[in-house]
Amino acid sequence: MQTEVEKTSIDGVVVVKPEVFEDERGFFMEVFRKDQFEQLGLPGEFVQLNHSASKKNVVRGLHFQWDPPMGKLMRVTVGQAFLVAVDIRKDSPTLGRWFGIEASEKNKIQLYAPPCFARGFAVLSDYAEIQYMCTGIYGGPKGESGVLWNDPQIGIDWPVKDPVLSDKDKNAQTLAEWLERPESENFKMP
Repeated sequence: MQTEVEKTSIDGVVVVKPEVFEDERGFFMEVFRKDQFEQLGLPGEFVQLNHSASKKNVVRGLHFQWDPPMGKLMRVTVGQAFLVAVDIRKDSPTLGRWFGIEASEKNKIQLYAPPCFARGFAVLSDYAEIQYMCTGIYGGPKGESGVLWNDPQIGIDWPVKDPVLSDKDKNAQTLAEWLERPESENFKMP
């Protein structure tokens, strides 16, 4: 089996396309395989798997952790969603740039963003389940934060007109506010 990786306009953010075998019974695919991921320049170690379910028009994000920083491999297992990664590395030439892609249970693509990126998604189908494998273990609320989902400095073109948001996401800081925080000093290019 062979996994393909497509680079994006942001260094480190890639679209992962597993090889899928389908027949009248259904399908089979390898979501993650350590040796192939390492050969493709992706992490070979993921230490936590998260799974969320949301209704249509829910926007979650833009979330990130600094203690510990973690990369995330996101995929949609039920339904369809718009997956997003935003570069929030202080010294990056692509600081504030975003990449988004529609992922679904049908196309089976995955989006990987390394540590020091904010991530989020918008649900496009009536219901969706999103899983994300993480390179770090969640360290609790003191080591996490977020950037405002509709920060004009970032300018994400969300495909949702009337988003359903948590209070946390409605009141998140802007990218400019994040860059003023001392914790942002740890978010640098490798």
